Amino acid sequence: MPTAIPAAARNAAFVLTASLALLTTACTGQSESAGASDDTSKDTTITFWHAWSAPNEVKGVKALIAGFEKTHPTIHVNVVGNMTDDKINQALRAGGSKAPDVISSFTTNGVGKFCSSGALVDLGPLFKKSGIDPATTFPKAMGEYTQYEGNRCAAPLLGDAYGLYYNKTAFKKAGIASPPKTWSEFESDAKKLTITQGATYKQLGFMPDYHGWETTTEHYLGQFSPTYFDKSGKSTIATDPGVADAFTLQKKLVDDLGGFKKLEKFRSGLGDEWGPKHPFQTGQVAMQLDGEWRLGMALDAKPGFEIGVAPLPVSDDQADQYGKGYITGTIAGIAATSQKQNAAWELLKYITTDTGAVVGFSNAIHNVPSTLAALKSPDLKYDPRFKTFLDIAANPNSTTAPASINGGVYLTTLQELGYDYESGKVTDLKAGLKKAAAQIDTDIAQAK
Repeated sequence: MPTAIPAAARNAAFVLTASLALLTTACTGQSESAGASDDTSKDTTITFWHAWSAPNEVKGVKALIAGFEKTHPTIHVNVVGNMTDDKINQALRAGGSKAPDVISSFTTNGVGKFCSSGALVDLGPLFKKSGIDPATTFPKAMGEYTQYEGNRCAAPLLGDAYGLYYNKTAFKKAGIASPPKTWSEFESDAKKLTITQGATYKQLGFMPDYHGWETTTEHYLGQFSPTYFDKSGKSTIATDPGVADAFTLQKKLVDDLGGFKKLEKFRSGLGDEWGPKHPFQTGQVAMQLDGEWRLGMALDAKPGFEIGVAPLPVSDDQADQYGKGYITGTIAGIAATSQKQNAAWELLKYITTDTGAVVGFSNAIHNVPSTLAALKSPDLKYDPRFKTFLDIAANPNSTTAPASINGGVYLTTLQELGYDYESGKVTDLKAGLKKAAAQIDTDIAQAK
């Protein structure tokens, strides 16, 4: 099953592009009830900007828009693809006849800035007027990452779910009957699957380093249900026990599998994340934290073993929540500068809530559907193993990183601490988390 490279990979999710700062001077968004006056019963043309570029993706977008125009014959859509966040952000600020009416972005970290600056209109009144309840339409995590402080300025447009890939052949040789469900089982299996060869590894059970492939701090933390912020907006990473547990257990795994230096030396000689020589696909690493897109890429690489897919294990004290995962994805919104917001809403509503449209788009580009109805649709076409990601997306315990006014800066701060802690540069985790929390609070205060 060929698949598209995920949203998170094509646009770095940690740091917002410099141009996002321009959104602070964008116009305040207006909903239909607050001034949009275009008549959708008359012929009109709107512009939709998106970032997809691969042939199968472009074809999928074309089919999605064709479906919309068929059901909305008076609204024509000018589609502009392969648009970077830089260009989108500049256009949202400038407006004009060539600017987009509807945009989609791979970077969920921009939602806080989009909403707080008014660059995208608040969709809440539009959902309400159309009789659509986001809480019962979208998976919980997707509903969370498309709003900020009560302003739902975006809607999810397909998503990415993270799970565990494992080498079934290696599992059998190691005498492991099934994928791990808890962290202690995961740690035990990672050790059993590790085969050393002199000063290096013939096979590594799992690459735990934060510089690994998708093994970022927020992806790990998704299994520990972090809060990140309290109700007042202050960072909780120094007081949330789940954060300390995640850091501690990851560091222990690093040490137990040979230590940071040995692992990093091994990692430096492995294939890159997006090529055919990815270490999971070559059998050099037996377990891999990754998103739904990896299945198609791994199958295309024709590995010499059977691929298994399961949810990531959870911390031992949350064993009853096994099946959850970390969720992210593409977002879509209406430009506040658009003079055709009624027509823009019709397009956005169709591509994000129409079950047939969402299912068709998911089938075309092989990302996870972004509505609860689409996740259950019998019209979805997928490898049976892909269902793991559908279930993770639908799981109410699945988590995401919350929107912040300065985007993913707080995640970058947390990731930097992870690098320092796993490498031994920081030895006092409690003090490190306290310092990072203070930095996060300072950065957010300065962004307001």
